[in-house]
Amino acid sequence: MTSDMNLSRPLETLVLEPSAGGVLTVRLNRPEVANSLNTMMGEELLEVFGEIERRPDPHRVVILTGTGSRVFCGGADLKQRDGMSSAEFETQHYLFERMVRLIYDCPVPLIACVNGAAIAGGLELALACDFIVAADTARFGFTEVSRGIMPGGGGTQHLPRAIGLRRAKELIFTGGLFGADEALACGLVNHVYPQSSVREEALKLAGRILVNAPIAVRQAKKAINHGVQMDVRSGFFFEVEAYSRLIATDDREEGIRAFNEKREPRFSGR
Repeated sequence: MTSDMNLSRPLETLVLEPSAGGVLTVRLNRPEVANSLNTMMGEELLEVFGEIERRPDPHRVVILTGTGSRVFCGGADLKQRDGMSSAEFETQHYLFERMVRLIYDCPVPLIACVNGAAIAGGLELALACDFIVAADTARFGFTEVSRGIMPGGGGTQHLPRAIGLRRAKELIFTGGLFGADEALACGLVNHVYPQSSVREEALKLAGRILVNAPIAVRQAKKAINHGVQMDVRSGFFFEVEAYSRLIATDDREEGIRAFNEKREPRFSGR
């Protein structure tokens, strides 16, 4: 099965795997270099998620994962960065900034399926997703301070919000790595599964989302992501605005009708 995305060129660093029902798996595909982020991957992620933003309807759920069983993403490709001038480094980093912002703003539910190590920029990619499922062999960490830099793709913002300020400071300041069980215990990931079944479990989770009304799910995501950055009262008013856009939809009427007819709803996304 191939994607119907209107892309400007064939992908070199990503593989798109559409599934029945509207699930799109985006797979980072540079296993020979730990699925690390180079300029090409940044450009391709920007284009793919830009297409999803422009045309979200065909894609009900997106799963972001990596090729292989060892690494989700090892962060930026430091071999490519070797010898870069400051101007070249800044240009590439600006590309990565735009990429992470677009992934975070993905209008449909986005699941990170962390199939292996998620280090530095790799962890930032996972944190930009709505939630994370991880293989029991996965490792996590922000190692940037050991390379003379710091997290610069949302890591200093997303990690404290996910696990708390003090724990996040310790992990970022020390540059240490931690495993899937610790990630689960501190709330960084939602579920941990055996390596052999983590992708299947991510698809099952996507399936639980697919049975619900797609516009309602998208509006709920918008209310959560924006509301959490507001005070509670402002967030409440934002929630009501998001809710009000669902009242005139066919799916809202179908949901009520299906309940009263004692059957499963058939949502159309309208």
